[in-house]
Amino acid sequence: MFTPIQYQNLVNDYLANMPYDREPARLYVPVKYELSLGGKRIRPVLMLMAYHLLKDDVKSILPVAIGLETYHNYTLVHDDIMDHAEMRRGKPTVHCKWDETTALLASEVMVLHSYQGVMQAKSECLKALLDVFSETALEISEGQQYDIEFENRQDVTEEEYIEMIRLKTSVLLACALKMGAIQGGASEKDCELLYKFGEKFGLAFQLQDDYLDVYGNAQTFGKNIGGDILCNKKTYMLINATNLATGKTAEYLTKWIESKDFVPEEKVAAVTAIYNELGIKELCQKKIQSFYDEAYSLWQQMSFPIERKQVLWDYVTSMLNRTF
Repeated sequence: MFTPIQYQNLVNDYLANMPYDREPARLYVPVKYELSLGGKRIRPVLMLMAYHLLKDDVKSILPVAIGLETYHNYTLVHDDIMDHAEMRRGKPTVHCKWDETTALLASEVMVLHSYQGVMQAKSECLKALLDVFSETALEISEGQQYDIEFENRQDVTEEEYIEMIRLKTSVLLACALKMGAIQGGASEKDCELLYKFGEKFGLAFQLQDDYLDVYGNAQTFGKNIGGDILCNKKTYMLINATNLATGKTAEYLTKWIESKDFVPEEKVAAVTAIYNELGIKELCQKKIQSFYDEAYSLWQQMSFPIERKQVLWDYVTSMLNRTF
């Protein structure tokens, strides 16, 4: 078995050596730029790990893993446009470095490249891979639409939010694992267990992001604390605070949400104090733990050799055990 860094290096080396020799260059240079911005390469690493649960020739499925990573980066380009984001991983986003039209065209190329990658899989498992990949692509778009709709709603429930992040974030992690398992020849039961496992730890991971945006350490979290509070983002934290707050606390929270003129540090401190008063911190920790426990239960049920599936569990827990 490889270490997570070794899997990641396989992915980065493959990406670095991909040819972009088609014309016009302005269409393809932004694609290479987006894919060169780095990141943890979680999705292709998960696919490689799932394949490695059964087979050792990990490099043979790199084209498929890169296809999935390319699709993930396509979604990031679109997210950045819709969110008017100027920076991604410390560098200008594609639509800011070039323009929005170029970014949209480049993202279309990325979708086609992603399917070209998946199409390089062995013929005997190709239909199964395309089925799960295409369904996942649809679900991600559905999740993005829910996210957009939630921006203009004040009555979003916890259940609706969980479903939105499942669609927008978790299903692609689940897809990566299932696609790796399918190519490795895993049983249908183990493929489904891996998929559900990916969903559960994906939900825990996203909720942890919500939590760390309020209670994390800026240096270890990798971005400034309180960003979600400042833009009134509908997170697990804000949704539950809105639903639980009553009386003066509800009025105070509404005032900060509706305020257009404020000192950022004051708003973050005030809303965090409301979260503390309502027990939102502990509520979120409990929810993260529940998804973590569900993921562990699913992992235990998998029939793969323990020494192989332990590598997968260790990798997942390393992502979930960021400092609270």
